[in-house]
Amino acid sequence: VQLQASGGGMVQAGGSLRLSCVASGRSIRNYGMGWFRQPPGKAREFVGVIRYSRGSTYYADFAKGRFTISRDVAENTVYLQIDNLKPEDTAVYYCAADASGVVSTTATSYDYWGPGTLVTVSS
Repeated sequence: VQLQASGGGMVQAGGSLRLSCVASGRSIRNYGMGWFRQPPGKAREFVGVIRYSRGSTYYADFAKGRFTISRDVAENTVYLQIDNLKPEDTAVYYCAADASGVVSTTATSYDYWGPGTLVTVSS
């Protein structure tokens, strides 16, 4: 599975962004598709995950309320909508695929990773 995330950029605090992650190479129908982020100088952290087949989602506590994960089955694409962006949301955002399909918050559980897309939020 190849993953390509896009949609990052520079935005002012309070704005919104929608990140996309397109999967290719094989169907991700039974995968868990996660989003992680890595702020400058910090460790990578879990943002949320969607079970692709069911569409059910799970989020990190900090992501609840402002982050929304969705998917377009026909397009083999997963989205991360981020609203009311804050400077502390500045990070490289990664999408990842877990072939087991379970809801996992641990980066090591994911089998495939995209190269990441940078989100910069100015105050």
